[in-house]
Amino acid sequence: MSDALINGLAGAGGGIIAQLLTYPLQTVNARQQTERDPSKPAFKDGAARQLYLVVKNEGWERLYGGLMPSLVGTATSQGVYYYFYQIFRNRADAKALERSRRGLGDGSVGMLQSLTVAALSGCVNVLLTNPIWVAVTRMQTHRKANKQQSPQDLTCANDKALETYTAENTPYKTIDVFQELYKESGVLGFWKGVIPALIMVSNPAIQFMLYETLLKRLKKRRASNLKGADGLTALEIFLLGAVAKLGATVVTYPLLVVKARLQVKQRIDDDKRHRYKGTFDAFTKLVQHEGLTGMYKGMGTKIVQSVFASALLFMIKEELVKGARLLVTGNTSLVKKLPSKPSR
Repeated sequence: MSDALINGLAGAGGGIIAQLLTYPLQTVNARQQTERDPSKPAFKDGAARQLYLVVKNEGWERLYGGLMPSLVGTATSQGVYYYFYQIFRNRADAKALERSRRGLGDGSVGMLQSLTVAALSGCVNVLLTNPIWVAVTRMQTHRKANKQQSPQDLTCANDKALETYTAENTPYKTIDVFQELYKESGVLGFWKGVIPALIMVSNPAIQFMLYETLLKRLKKRRASNLKGADGLTALEIFLLGAVAKLGATVVTYPLLVVKARLQVKQRIDDDKRHRYKGTFDAFTKLVQHEGLTGMYKGMGTKIVQSVFASALLFMIKEELVKGARLLVTGNTSLVKKLPSKPSR
């Protein structure tokens, strides 16, 4: 097995397990991002309250709406990412060696080249897997009628309300989502929200930039006192990484909200203020009608889910890599590690 294949399969396995354990938080986060009515609980309640309300009103199975396409998307994303990462990385290594032969550089790939390789891999991954994530978002935000309510309770309702009730209780499958998307926008419907998703590829670059800046300032401060610039503890490095990740999330989170708004089903009777023609139009209307707080709706839930999922992914992936190395080579030191792709 190649380096890319072992790490890719391990990453896919780790991603699937992390997805299973954190999926209810993803569902709640998607609902928070797409809710526009200030009177609805999803607009103001926290993640724990939202989890309780979904289970109470719709049943626990709604927390796992869209789970199957999400698992397929996770495994596919990991495979696509690592496959193209290895291709682009090999080319970057070859060019670095070629420059070294001409007396330019030491033959290693620099920071900018590494970020470029990761960004290109991420862009290819987004373009190829976006239809899956559109389906996942729609299935996560599909609301089932209150399970404590029966059709008899609706005898006084008009035909339109009864029709809505029936539709909400009809099984909502992946094929239904794809048919809806095609009817709405043709083939382009499968790539709703792809522009903010492509821009989101910059998240790791922003995180790395913030980390390096903070690290440089900390070392400079250490150099100005008697402690010296060396000797950073593991806790300090951890905190720097956490702050950098938080900063990158704050900068890019509005893109996640816009992406979810573009991907969610647009109802015919929606207020025109909530119908979006594109990324810029969504940004404009979001700020105009919901303010800056609307751009960060559900960010607390996303941070908790992302941190937990990332920790699980890294831990499980490394264990799977070790197991694969022992199984294939009998030696855990023969296969190089590849950087893990951030979970969704």
